[in-house]
Amino acid sequence: MAISIKDVAKMAEVSVATVSRVLNKNTNVKEETEKRVLDAIEKTGYKPNAIARSLKVKNTRTIGIMIPDISSNFFPEVVRGIEDVANEFNYNIILCNTDLDREKESKYLDILVEKQVDGIIYMSNTFTDQLAEKVKKMGIEIVLISTDYKDLPSITIDNVKASKDAVDYLIEKGYENIALIGGQMTDPNAGLPRYNGYINAMSHAGKTINKDFIVEGNYKFESGYTGMKKLLELEKKPDAVFTVSDEMAVGIIRAVLESGYKVPKDMAVIGFDNTNMAKMTYPSLTTLSQPLYEMGAVGMRLLTKLLNKEEVENHKIVLEHELIKRESA
Repeated sequence: MAISIKDVAKMAEVSVATVSRVLNKNTNVKEETEKRVLDAIEKTGYKPNAIARSLKVKNTRTIGIMIPDISSNFFPEVVRGIEDVANEFNYNIILCNTDLDREKESKYLDILVEKQVDGIIYMSNTFTDQLAEKVKKMGIEIVLISTDYKDLPSITIDNVKASKDAVDYLIEKGYENIALIGGQMTDPNAGLPRYNGYINAMSHAGKTINKDFIVEGNYKFESGYTGMKKLLELEKKPDAVFTVSDEMAVGIIRAVLESGYKVPKDMAVIGFDNTNMAKMTYPSLTTLSQPLYEMGAVGMRLLTKLLNKEEVENHKIVLEHELIKRESA
């Protein structure tokens, strides 16, 4: 049976209120009495309920993190950045994997409220008006990472500029027929802006935009693979492909090699994110780097400032991207 505060009080021969004062480091307790209470706590192995104690100070030192896919190569480095800063400021984290499921997402939000988290870091899905209304009613501070919504605090990169830089590089290298295996056009955070970056680069360079060279994917290996197979079936094939995730790029390279072509001799490939797998592929992947660790660390630090009512100059933080040049392009 679990040890309660009453058991500690009984062993120490004091009131429950006295035990509570000792736990909350109240100085209005005699040294001898405090020693008896601490000895009783040690002997019984009593563990104070963190949430119950937090009611007095109105916080639990706990942060909820919502991600869409725990198996993705993108999120571990972001979460590591969050966790390191959380540890520095003595916060615990609760990780929620939503699988891009709106019902699951809503359920997790309810659970986080029940757990009385102090704040939430959200990078799960396209943020909606309904979700914003729910979070507002909860009265919980929230920071968005790799997604944006109206006036909510967020950490992002300039996806349009990043994608344009990647395609500009291919154009500078002399590639003429550049394809895009992108994300969903309904995704305003990554799919659409990265498409716009591709279009901007091609238009500014005076390149013909071939609609057959634009394939929609879902950031996964399989969609990169099937998208590339589709492009290779065309009579006029591209000589380079820009894609919107490293995982898709790996699928693209697999499809190219299986079809008897070489990368980059026959098909240059540029990915997006600079996850760990970018260095592991053969050939190694040229990719657009997002500062994943920094996104998590900066997001968590912003949340601590909001929770502590510190002055925040900028609620919308746009971090720098970088083109990492390797062997695939």
